[in-house]
Amino acid sequence: MITLKSDREIELMREAGRITAYAHLKVKEAIRPGISTYELDKIAYEAIVSQGAIPSFLNYNGYPASICASINEVVVHGIPNKKTILKNGDIISIDIGAIYRGYHGDAARTHYVGEVKEEIKLLVERTKQSFYEGLKFAKPGNRLSDISHAIGNYAASFGYGVVRDFTGHGIGRNLHEDPAIPNYGEEGHGPILKKGMTLAIEPIINLGTYRVKVLSDGWTTTTLDKKPSAHYENTIVITDEGYEILTKYEGEEIDV
Repeated sequence: MITLKSDREIELMREAGRITAYAHLKVKEAIRPGISTYELDKIAYEAIVSQGAIPSFLNYNGYPASICASINEVVVHGIPNKKTILKNGDIISIDIGAIYRGYHGDAARTHYVGEVKEEIKLLVERTKQSFYEGLKFAKPGNRLSDISHAIGNYAASFGYGVVRDFTGHGIGRNLHEDPAIPNYGEEGHGPILKKGMTLAIEPIINLGTYRVKVLSDGWTTTTLDKKPSAHYENTIVITDEGYEILTKYEGEEIDV
């Protein structure tokens, strides 16, 4: 069931989103060759709790960390650890969630580590842009699949693989709520968008095949062909005439 949030609930989610974005900023500032994903996780945890919130991911269905740190061919759910060290030329997708007074914010960004190949930079930039292509249709009266269609068509126009095994989702009191939001599909289907819907929209785009596999730890998911993957996500709320992005920090360049 899709829940429409009240003004009070949206205000709490706005604060959860701000805290999520604040943690992203702190992690971004620390990303460099030589740092471990364990250290990035610690930075995010401290940023979240310093703002009076709780990490959404920590112990969620047994997940052991506060962030997902997914490097290169890791698509999602890379588990931070002391042995995984960033090196020049990597890309890393950081996914962070925060709970504030019972409501969640959720966002992901993919960052460059040092000097990155041009084709991989383009993948990251276009993954971000695919989010905004979808957001053009985020307004009352449109169908949910209008967003999905726009994301998938834009990414596929470059020959990229649009991941099908993971989707965006509704969000609020629960980290994952209805509806599921695929990053592909035909337009004109699914629920009608209404004011008060809160959605985590998250294109996950691969340089090669869309096919992925989950590793033996039950979390870490990689591309089947070992080519890089990028991830971009924001929590939004549908407003009277369009949308508001809830997970951005002050001064962040949002639009591409």
